[in-house]
Amino acid sequence: MSGLAAFDLTGKVAIVTGGNRGIGRAIALGLAQAGAAVAILARNAERNAEVEAELERIGQPTHADILDVTDRAAIAQAVGRVERALGPVDILVNNAGNTDISGGVLNQSDEGWDNALATHLTATMLLSKSAAQSMQARGRGKIINLASMYSIFGAAALPSYAAAKGGIVQLTKSMAIELAPHGIQVNAIAPGWIATEMTEVAREDPDWRDFNAMLMARTPAGRWGEAEECGGAAVFLASAAADFVTGITLPVDGGYSVF
Repeated sequence: MSGLAAFDLTGKVAIVTGGNRGIGRAIALGLAQAGAAVAILARNAERNAEVEAELERIGQPTHADILDVTDRAAIAQAVGRVERALGPVDILVNNAGNTDISGGVLNQSDEGWDNALATHLTATMLLSKSAAQSMQARGRGKIINLASMYSIFGAAALPSYAAAKGGIVQLTKSMAIELAPHGIQVNAIAPGWIATEMTEVAREDPDWRDFNAMLMARTPAGRWGEAEECGGAAVFLASAAADFVTGITLPVDGGYSVF
């Protein structure tokens, strides 16, 4: 398959965790626009319904379900409900996340540390395990994990987040090696500074003006990224165009990581 046809996701079933806002929403909409049936799994029912309506307007089958990714017992059940509603999962996007701004290890709470690792790292492993069992049986599949610039660079104020996101890169590589013989590609996206609800304070609050200026000075593109730009990367990694791409972490950062 070559040309634009390689990016066509018609007939594929995708799950996007945390798909009801920000980068997750943009990825869910991008996959649907490429032809996939998309399920969003996230905690807020009202936001889930809003994005589900957007997906329905695109014209693809959709499904929304409430899931707290730190609830281990609920993960396999949620994946099972998606498969009953839409069919076997072809694409899994592990996007759900949170931020624990502890201020550093000296101020890090046990609860914040445990929650960050459970939300980002453990949930990614468990969701991938559940989806990969179905993918393995059919000899194909795509798993896309959300890494971060803090997978690469230190983050003094967010040690739990940085540790979890660093782990995502290594988990991605490990799963890529394991699952490649089964026709499953595993990759990660590392967003740079993206304009979302979570980053609004850094963009808009005058108290963060110097921090914002530092980010823009370090970003060769000279601007904040848009969530939709992560959506495009996800469509590529989910498509046949990336069938020989596995184990990578793809920066979507306007060049921030080049410096």
